[in-house]
Amino acid sequence: MKKIVLFTYILTSLLSAKYLTNESCKECHEDIYYEYQSSYHSKTYFNDELHRKVADVISDNSYDCGICHMPASKKLKEMETGEKQPSNASIEQKDAISCFYCHQIGYVKQAHTKNINYRTKNVEGFKPSMFGSLKNTEESDKHEMSNNPLYKQKVCLGCHSHKRNSHDVMIFNAMQDNQDSTECINCHMPYIVGGVEKMNKKGRQKHRVHTFDGIHNMQMREEAIDISIKTTDNTIEVTLKNKMPHPLIIHPSRLKYLKLSLIRNSEAIWENFKNSPLEDKQASFVVEFVDENDKFVSIPAFAYKRGFVNNLKAKETRILKYEVEQIKQDDIIKASMYVVLAKPSCSDELNLQDKTLTKPLLMKEITYKK
Repeated sequence: MKKIVLFTYILTSLLSAKYLTNESCKECHEDIYYEYQSSYHSKTYFNDELHRKVADVISDNSYDCGICHMPASKKLKEMETGEKQPSNASIEQKDAISCFYCHQIGYVKQAHTKNINYRTKNVEGFKPSMFGSLKNTEESDKHEMSNNPLYKQKVCLGCHSHKRNSHDVMIFNAMQDNQDSTECINCHMPYIVGGVEKMNKKGRQKHRVHTFDGIHNMQMREEAIDISIKTTDNTIEVTLKNKMPHPLIIHPSRLKYLKLSLIRNSEAIWENFKNSPLEDKQASFVVEFVDENDKFVSIPAFAYKRGFVNNLKAKETRILKYEVEQIKQDDIIKASMYVVLAKPSCSDELNLQDKTLTKPLLMKEITYKK
């Protein structure tokens, strides 16, 4: 009798649970769980130095980034007002952009400052309803699962579309009005071999990968841009093409730049900058911000308008021209495109310790021989 009562209590607790942790998803979706754990969707206030320090500089007593960075938290409103602080003891907050949260988005409202995700509301005592793009879904003792067209069209728009600060300055703008999530998913969540769940009861041969690869992945960086070179006797012409369906710079902390070298007898006799890539404005791709007095600010939340901006639009091609001394036979021109995840002005302001944020990462490199 005690066993029956205990079983009934456990079952009732499971069915009335309002939140399924990432770890509980692992029981059935092990491969997808580990994919997710390697992604930046698994990063949150507690394990992402850049995000945490930006949030702390913006306010030392409130946290309003949670709507996108720890959206499953039950304390979002209290953190926005400063009544509560992010807590490492909260599993909903530690789970970051959690499996449960993303798969419960039922509607995305497009708004001026930022878009808003609305989750489905579950009736207490019943299994939560989860959404995705998968057809003919498997049954589960933990949740219901259904196909929702939102997951092909709009699901990325809730957090990745645009964001304006309190002064109505656009901090980032990733998508045009006529774009939807289709391109995002096809690029950042391509199909890979393997079923969606461990038992694979439906015998599925592939699933959408949940690593959400992007700027942190070398192959994705290399595929993002094309570089070509032409020369005359004393001119170097570099053509850059942004192959992505979004601007070259989205995240306001990023700096992307071209390093160009003219090499003769294994020695660089000319380069497009000496110390800082920002010496060459046409080849430095960055979005900067200024305050009400047109003074530079490194944290976009405090900006009153945009300052220096050099960016490549989606699919844009641009030609950079340089006059140099006479280019001789057998001279080599090397063009290297780099990205810095936290540009110098940002990393200096925040005193970042994670060197992966400040070390230039190669995107693409080509050489041209005269």
